[in-house]
Amino acid sequence: MRLPRGFAALASPHSMSLLDLLNHLLNFLAPALAVGLVCALGGGGFGRKAGALAWWIQAAVNAGAGALALLGGLIFSGRDGTMGAYAALVFACGISQWLVSRGWRG
Repeated sequence: MRLPRGFAALASPHSMSLLDLLNHLLNFLAPALAVGLVCALGGGGFGRKAGALAWWIQAAVNAGAGALALLGGLIFSGRDGTMGAYAALVFACGISQWLVSRGWRG
């Protein structure tokens, strides 16, 4: 049986230790965590609006949106680290920061 593109590593006879898996997962999520945190901390520089969430909640929401964007890029292209995935990461974090900081309220 032939696996779809991007999933060929699942059929590999080589196994990965739990520490290696954790290392790969953290390295995959590191850009989303960093961009999410920078967006949350930078978004507070424009003044906090009434009803806006705390900075750490904003960072968590932004990082979650960024992680989903990176996962989508991985599934779409079959590779990690493509420029399209990173562009989607920045776009997703920007939109989520606008939403959690209630940017539409002016």
